[in-house]
Amino acid sequence: AVRASGIQTRIYQASSSEMFGASPPPQNEKTPFHPRSPYSVAKVYSYWATVNYREAYDMFAVNGILFNHESPRRGETFVTRKITRGVARIKAGLQDRLHLGNLDAIRDWGYAPEYVDAMWRMLQCDTPDDYVVATGEGVSVRQFLEFAFEHAGLDWAEHVRYDPKYERPSEVDALIGDASKAEELLGWKPEVKSRELARIMVDADIRLLSDQLTGAAVRVDR
Repeated sequence: AVRASGIQTRIYQASSSEMFGASPPPQNEKTPFHPRSPYSVAKVYSYWATVNYREAYDMFAVNGILFNHESPRRGETFVTRKITRGVARIKAGLQDRLHLGNLDAIRDWGYAPEYVDAMWRMLQCDTPDDYVVATGEGVSVRQFLEFAFEHAGLDWAEHVRYDPKYERPSEVDALIGDASKAEELLGWKPEVKSRELARIMVDADIRLLSDQLTGAAVRVDR
């Protein structure tokens, strides 16, 4: 549609670290893709479609290969938000248990606002290209649990229970990005790492729950 319109447009394609799948870390722009889910297979298709249109039609189109990026706005079904929301509810005495799947999966978690800045920088370049956006720090789900519960003065081991129903059919063991290209060519470097990210999200969920309990905030799920 963009090509047919003839409008000079800069296109950002949201690629994903999930495309790397079983390829060992650290993963960068030259790491082979090995997708392990229908989602990541579709992302690989979108990546190569973007490259194809860039090369075939001289379009300004970039792939941002973003590793996990979180914030208080993260959906409640995603593991980081499930953890921080659980911490807030346990702290308030509203629940006692949090059920999770694989605690040994390792991810590279960054702060979403910083990653949006990286996206913007890609679109300001003279030449379109593809970039990995990541912190370079690998943290397990277990470690993120420790960061989140510790910040609220809680012991995660007293409250977290394993539930196999949350296991993925084809688990991706470790995704850790190498964003040195983005640092060199975009001047982008993350400041928030996993421990600080957990603190930001726990504080936000504690505030949100407090507002809901006192009637200061009304939530409507759709």
